[in-house]
Amino acid sequence: METSNRIIDTNGITMHVTEAGQGPLVILCHGFPELGYSWRHQLTALAEAGYHAVAPDQRGYGKTECPESIESYTIFDLVGDIVGLVHALGEDKAVIVGHDWGAPVAWNCALLRPDIFHALILLSVPYPPRRWGGISPIEAMKKMAGDLNFYIVYFQEPGKVEKELEADVRESMLRTFYSLSGDVPPEDRWEFVFGKEQRFIDTVSMPAALPDWLTEKDIDVFTEAFERTGFRGGVNWYRNLDRNWELTPFLSGARIHQPSLFIAGELDGVIVFSRKAFDRLEQSMPNLKEKVLIPGGGHWIQQERPQAVNDRMIRFLKDIQ
Repeated sequence: METSNRIIDTNGITMHVTEAGQGPLVILCHGFPELGYSWRHQLTALAEAGYHAVAPDQRGYGKTECPESIESYTIFDLVGDIVGLVHALGEDKAVIVGHDWGAPVAWNCALLRPDIFHALILLSVPYPPRRWGGISPIEAMKKMAGDLNFYIVYFQEPGKVEKELEADVRESMLRTFYSLSGDVPPEDRWEFVFGKEQRFIDTVSMPAALPDWLTEKDIDVFTEAFERTGFRGGVNWYRNLDRNWELTPFLSGARIHQPSLFIAGELDGVIVFSRKAFDRLEQSMPNLKEKVLIPGGGHWIQQERPQAVNDRMIRFLKDIQ
């Protein structure tokens, strides 16, 4: 099944999408540092199973617009982009799928527009309902890290991590994909907490050879995109964590009631520091149909284990029809 590309106007920006198939709409939201291309294996599988699969380059990524200001990347902007995409496609319903940073976009779509997003699939990042009060996310991360750096706190200074990643984009992509994957030996695995004297780029290791799931062509696609755009747009998502927290107290305690599915790799580092949220998914998502940790898989699960992910996604979609 062939994919096609087009530019769509949504929520005041132009958005590049890759799509395949006809049928019920399934929107696939990528994470950092990725692209709609991260869903290449799912687009064709979903299309062959009878769905219209659409993978946007999200705001700040790829061939989609990259607004200048940090404030242009709040969760309301990101959700608005996806709502506008559904309308631009001439639809009024969609299943929303999100991996990594795409997961918060997906669950906020489900929370804020349940009339549109009637089912939800999350990959790698489990939904943690926010609580009333407390301290801001960045302050909580600083407290958790103590005398060390937590990577999200490190990302807060504009221009800092971008300079590291953009010095050699191809190497940065190789290091990041390898070090967060299930292929990396324990001694080279990404450390999300690191010394104050270290840079972020020092926490990811260069592979001796490409993992089996990643081709030279794949790396070329990501490298070309980020050499053109830089990493500022994607990192700006992280710089809105406190702003998002300030904007959404009304979501405190919110549970997701749509039929849902959660998939992650058993070796995904995000599961390590999100274990409480993972363990409580049945309470926070009471219509959760399945949660699965795929053996040997790391953070880039839909790229690392496409067949296992596709099988579970399609089974879930067929069951909710």
